[in-house]
Amino acid sequence: MAEEVLITPPGKISSHLTSSLLAVAFLTSFGSSMLYGYNLAVVNSPAGYIKDFYNRTVVSRNGTGLNGEALTLMYSLTVSVFAIGGLIGSLMVGILVTKFGRKGTLVNSTVLVFIAGSLMGFSRICGSPEMVIFGRFITGIHSGISLSVVPMYLGEIAPKNLRGFLGLMPSIFICIGVFSAQLLGLHELLGKEEHWPLFLSLVVVPTFVQLMLLPWFPESPRYLLIEKHNVHATITALKWYRAKCNIQAEIEEMQEEQRSLSTVETVSVWQLLLDPTVRWQVLSVVIINIGMQLSGIDAIWFYTNDIFENAGIPAPEIPYTTVGTGAIEIIAGLIGCFTIERLGRRPLIIGGFAVMGMCCAGITVSLILQVHVQFMKYVSVGCVVGIIAGFCIGPAGVPFLITAELFKQSHRPAAYTVGGSLNWMSNFTIGFIFPFLQMSAGSYCYLVFSSVCLAVAIYVFFVIPETKNKTFVEISQMFATKEAVVESQALSQPDQLKLKKMNGYGTLENVISLTLKQKCICFQSL
Repeated sequence: MAEEVLITPPGKISSHLTSSLLAVAFLTSFGSSMLYGYNLAVVNSPAGYIKDFYNRTVVSRNGTGLNGEALTLMYSLTVSVFAIGGLIGSLMVGILVTKFGRKGTLVNSTVLVFIAGSLMGFSRICGSPEMVIFGRFITGIHSGISLSVVPMYLGEIAPKNLRGFLGLMPSIFICIGVFSAQLLGLHELLGKEEHWPLFLSLVVVPTFVQLMLLPWFPESPRYLLIEKHNVHATITALKWYRAKCNIQAEIEEMQEEQRSLSTVETVSVWQLLLDPTVRWQVLSVVIINIGMQLSGIDAIWFYTNDIFENAGIPAPEIPYTTVGTGAIEIIAGLIGCFTIERLGRRPLIIGGFAVMGMCCAGITVSLILQVHVQFMKYVSVGCVVGIIAGFCIGPAGVPFLITAELFKQSHRPAAYTVGGSLNWMSNFTIGFIFPFLQMSAGSYCYLVFSSVCLAVAIYVFFVIPETKNKTFVEISQMFATKEAVVESQALSQPDQLKLKKMNGYGTLENVISLTLKQKCICFQSL
């Protein structure tokens, strides 16, 4: 039996999609990633009711209401404080995943959702706008953590031939979260004034499902072996997530990555930024994460109703038009998920940003001309749909997947901290200033987003290589600098570990490898 598990016929090693892999991808995406999309769109439909609640509360406290500018400022804070929480959460990722592991972090962070849901759900009863704002802040912290940890976890448990498919699963659920908020926000469902606190607090439902089921799944095998040095737990996790697989080869590939590290300790953000061997990877993560938010997608999600109103869509039709865009998001996300292993990462992210850039420019043109040409209002709606579809097909999920792929185990948490914090800072900037930018620049504000999208597409085209179906070590070698090559040559001396190729993986020729094989066989015999 041990030989069946450990040894497979020579050839390319690949793994099939198992029910365990699919289940854990579904659970983490449903219970964590979906909340990010839901919270992006949930404040759009009840905006008027929330503003009325704020105004009535201020009148009851002070005797006078808020003027239009103060009310806009207070609502903008409600929208954008989610991103402030997300920034704080993203800065905690490195510490949390090192201490609790990938799965452990997701399970432990669920408490934040229950606190936030309670605050927002009881805010009207308590007559406290502060509870709404603070609840949004706490949900932001949870989303900041999960937005980085979910793709990190899925990227580490997935075999290399399925890493793209599973890595884009969270982006599909982000789109489902947006669609759910748009659908539930219809007047026929929870779009009534008396229902908005319940509408905001529904985030606790998917999190409860995740909390009940996710603890039964194993931790990331790479984390267990490289950071915890627990061979038995690693074998158990790999058996759980794989069907017919060369477990020994996977462990040896992990050990090859471990051997290539100057240290197995998790590097800090400061060490990551100062490391000359990963400067291009860091720059790439910075650009794609900033570009992801400065593309204007959050402005579209936060203020979809306002954009459609400015485009001349009749007010009664706006909620249904918004729900229609949400359905297109899901379709685009599914297209990206099921084509990424065939097309690769680069075509999806380059094509997505290029489509977004052209559609942002199209919105500007259509809004300017719709005064003279009646059908232009439908062109602007089409451009909004194009921006959302372009985003969901690639830029929504590929940046997080690439962040996992460009770095080895020791650098990955710090890379997610950098990428996540920049992502959330850009998110806050757009969410807070967009209403004022729209008031001052009018239709021309979308040209800023167009320029950003096209610039990111050009950068990815010239700098970032294709990472499809490559190991983490192979990807790292594609970015290798002169210093990394020197280090690699030093390790190849006779007194160091030697490598040979077996079935496409580096295999350690030393006592450690032999001991590992013996442990694996013994463990399988139990």
